[in-house]
Amino acid sequence: MVRKIVLSIVAVLTACTFAFAQNKQVSGTVVDAEGNPILGAAVTVVGTTVGGQTTGVSGEFVISAPANGALEVSFIGYKTKQVPIAGKSNIKVVLEVDTQAIDDVVVVAFGQQKKEAFTGSAAVVKADEIAKTQTSNIAQALAGTAPGVQLTNTSGQPGSRPSILVRGIGSLSAGTEPLWVVDGIPYDGDLSLLNPADIESMTVLKDAASTALYGSRGANGVVMVTTKKANVGKANITFDAKWGASTRAVQDYEYINDPAMYYETIYGAIYDYGMGTLNYDANRANQYANTTLMSNLRYQVFDVPEGQHFIGTNGKVNPNATLGNIYTSPTGEQHLLIPDDWKDEAFKTGLRQEYNVNVSAADARTNFYASFGYLSDEGIIDRSSMERYSARLKADYKVKKWLKVGANAGYTNYNSSSVYEEASQGSTSTVNVFGVVTQVAPIYPIYIRDAEGNILKDQNGNTRYDWGSGAYDDGGIAGLSRPVMTGSNAVAQNLLDVNGATEGNSLTANGFIELDFLKDFKFTFNVGTTLDEYRSTSFTNPYYGGYADQNGMIDKSHGRFWAFNMQQILNYSKELGNHTISAMIGHENYKRNTASLYAGASNMFSTDLLELAGAINDGTGSSSKNGYNTEGYFGRLEYNYGGKYYVDASYRRDASSRFHPDNRWGNFWSLGAAWVMTNEDFMSNTSNWLDMLKIKLSYGSQGNDGIGNYLYTDLYNLQSAGGAISTVLASKGNKNITWETNSNLNAGVEISVFNGRLSGDIDFFYRKTSDMLFSRPVAPSLGYSSYMDNIGDMHNTGLEFNITGDIIRTKNVTWSARVSGTTYKNVIDKLPPEKMIDGGYVSGDYWRTEGGSIYDWYMRSYAGTNEQGEALYYKKEMVDVKNEKGETIGQEWNGNLLTTTDFNAADKLEIGKTSIPDLFGGFGTTVTFYGFDFSANFTYAIGGWAFDYGYMRTMSSPSMGGGNNIHVDVLKSWTPDNMSQDYPRYYYNDLYTASYSDRFLTKASYLNLQNLNLGYTIPAQWTKKLSIEGLRIYLSCENVFYWSKRKGFDPRQSFGGMTNDTLYSPLRVISGGINFRF
Repeated sequence: MVRKIVLSIVAVLTACTFAFAQNKQVSGTVVDAEGNPILGAAVTVVGTTVGGQTTGVSGEFVISAPANGALEVSFIGYKTKQVPIAGKSNIKVVLEVDTQAIDDVVVVAFGQQKKEAFTGSAAVVKADEIAKTQTSNIAQALAGTAPGVQLTNTSGQPGSRPSILVRGIGSLSAGTEPLWVVDGIPYDGDLSLLNPADIESMTVLKDAASTALYGSRGANGVVMVTTKKANVGKANITFDAKWGASTRAVQDYEYINDPAMYYETIYGAIYDYGMGTLNYDANRANQYANTTLMSNLRYQVFDVPEGQHFIGTNGKVNPNATLGNIYTSPTGEQHLLIPDDWKDEAFKTGLRQEYNVNVSAADARTNFYASFGYLSDEGIIDRSSMERYSARLKADYKVKKWLKVGANAGYTNYNSSSVYEEASQGSTSTVNVFGVVTQVAPIYPIYIRDAEGNILKDQNGNTRYDWGSGAYDDGGIAGLSRPVMTGSNAVAQNLLDVNGATEGNSLTANGFIELDFLKDFKFTFNVGTTLDEYRSTSFTNPYYGGYADQNGMIDKSHGRFWAFNMQQILNYSKELGNHTISAMIGHENYKRNTASLYAGASNMFSTDLLELAGAINDGTGSSSKNGYNTEGYFGRLEYNYGGKYYVDASYRRDASSRFHPDNRWGNFWSLGAAWVMTNEDFMSNTSNWLDMLKIKLSYGSQGNDGIGNYLYTDLYNLQSAGGAISTVLASKGNKNITWETNSNLNAGVEISVFNGRLSGDIDFFYRKTSDMLFSRPVAPSLGYSSYMDNIGDMHNTGLEFNITGDIIRTKNVTWSARVSGTTYKNVIDKLPPEKMIDGGYVSGDYWRTEGGSIYDWYMRSYAGTNEQGEALYYKKEMVDVKNEKGETIGQEWNGNLLTTTDFNAADKLEIGKTSIPDLFGGFGTTVTFYGFDFSANFTYAIGGWAFDYGYMRTMSSPSMGGGNNIHVDVLKSWTPDNMSQDYPRYYYNDLYTASYSDRFLTKASYLNLQNLNLGYTIPAQWTKKLSIEGLRIYLSCENVFYWSKRKGFDPRQSFGGMTNDTLYSPLRVISGGINFRF
């Protein structure tokens, strides 16, 4: 027995010794494709579960393994690789970046999802697309890159923010902008304070399956912004610098810019009036036209020989007249009158420079990213600029296997200055530079000169601009009053005044803790805050303009914005064979406070002391403070069977402080499903060409609480009643007011073929808004005229698509292209009966009716010209309505239309046109070849109608006064020899030649070359000798050019089709840059 035991022990020891003899020490390094060591990679022996190693700082490892075995090496973000040992003692393992894994992740509410498991609809704009844009506001990068997303710009001032719609407009009275979420925390701050160079991606969530978890704020879509973090591997330092110039990207209308032709054109209208209406003969009509011309325009910039007419009976300027006229004022001063180009004097080429540096490093436990950026954007007009310093520090650390912590802080210091602009049509503001320079005729000087042509200075040392006032003390030339923009000079005032100089600081800070426990559970606590404070100064000069008698006015304002968010989230995930179940529950609390102070004063000591203490007459002062809170409990459940079938459901119960306490809570939810057909066995024979085919469907509802504060309660204004306090009802509240609810249906297909060389998706959507807010009219005897109520419904039905493909894909050359588009129809389903007359109601220039669109045009309609060339307009033919006794009791329209030359007698009509385009989107192409890279991106819209106000304003016939710009199209006007129906006669004192009618509704289709980029990357074998990992030089151009129906017409300004030439122009930026990576 003892002998057997001894022999057994010997056998076991012998076997162990033999096995040990088969193992050997294997050492090696793990590197990436560029040879950089990878710290923290897991190295194991294939077929074993013990003895694994982790690579060190230099990527090194040592492990005991069988000589004929294999090693498995894995690391986050890289493809797992198996390497045979084959008896070697030293092995170098090269890991490839798993780009497919990176691309297959979609950022969603409170987490991420694999793309194949995502049942909703989203569009992703990545860092390389953002880098192609030159903008100080990250929202601009969405233009043409995200299907279903529509952008308009009402201002091109540096830092300005576009208006954004996701899948059409969702409300008539409440907010329509999407919610912005930065690194998982809702962000209500200024988007221009986020540095685009810090952004890794922007994901636009568009349907209920992706937005329902944001409850009361997700109805208009959600834009998820993810900031950059380090890639695992070698530490990187990246530096990027670009320098460029900004110019006006908007085109000018085709004005009559020649002074002689301008005089001749107006002369012709007056001459025809003298001949036709006054029945003068040719000589008397010529004399009358010359006299009336100068009486109206007042400025004569031609020197005409004494005793001769300025313009002859042939309608041409006297060939003996020369440009440049000496004017002698009633007080004896002489001034040379010569026209200036107001646009050249007002606009400039602005310098734009931007510098960004970041440092990043990551391993298996730590991820660190730090950046600093500087932007200086001068704009294209004096006193419009933006200067921004930004810094970001983002880090996380795996403290234990079960504990991870992280923080992300961004700081911005900024100084911005803006100029006055007016978005409303028909701007006659005398301080709006853009409006003035597009209206003033090419015969007026901008400066006051002496007889020799020298520009004068005033007693304060300021350049003397001509304010057109007719009086020296008011900045003009004595006795010479400009008929257009009288008593003003917007270019001068912009230099002398300060419209809005703002300095401020912004801080955003987020932190998180992740706890993994019980194998399948993860608890996350997120906290985030935003603090933005600013101080703004406005100043009106004491020298000239409407407030000169106040001896200067100063206004100061201070504002503070603070937001705080907390989230507690518990996740569970479990795999059971082919079944995968994931669940999430959470709680979120968001609060926001804004506060402002304002004060003004006048009668200033000095223009160099722009503080309230520098003025002695106190003006008005005010302050305000308000808050907004939301709280929600939410959950999501996901199920996946075998990577083929995906089902998810989400629910959120949300409360908003914008509703009465009895109505603050609402329920929002979604259901989604997806079928990945390519993972089915019956599709196996397509695997050689079909990468992925997925069908998805989702439905759910979200809320919209973007209605402003306090609509649920009565609001009062305080006022003095003989020294006593009294109150006056300002607005009537409605305690029953509640959410506008959006119900969303989305059905889509995603496909990828030929190893990703061609991919695309198409989505059908139905978006219905219920319980829309309306102002409900009541009898004035109640003491108020209306109150807000939930009484309307509307829906959008549409289709969107996105296609990308590699036309050429070789080792050294790739050529890819993309195209996306969206089409939708907007329909109003329900309106409050008391608002409707004749089946609908008028809202500005739109007719709102059930079955129609919110942007159906409603205005007077142009009917061509009569036999004399006068403009005609349609009016309704009215007939008497009689009762049974035959008595006339009123009138009604019989459906027929008559015409009239009296515009005021014409009727507004349903035009049958809408401002909503038939199709909009973007397309682009990218080419890389032997180190060179080139890209071009376009945005476009097809269909829809917009009102061309800038064109209308330049097509009016002259009358008393005048002095406005004239479009060259007036030269096509009706004459007895050219009986045009498109252009009425150009005739003096014709008041309705170019009245506000559908004549100026213009097809809103456009094509915009958004940006061009050309770069060259120096070969790595050259740069590595200088310790530079990568070096790229590039040229970039933003807002390159656009094509529209008419030169000067820019239909990109509003969703409703209102255009205006008095806005700050979009900026065309041409830059050169260099990018280093160490």
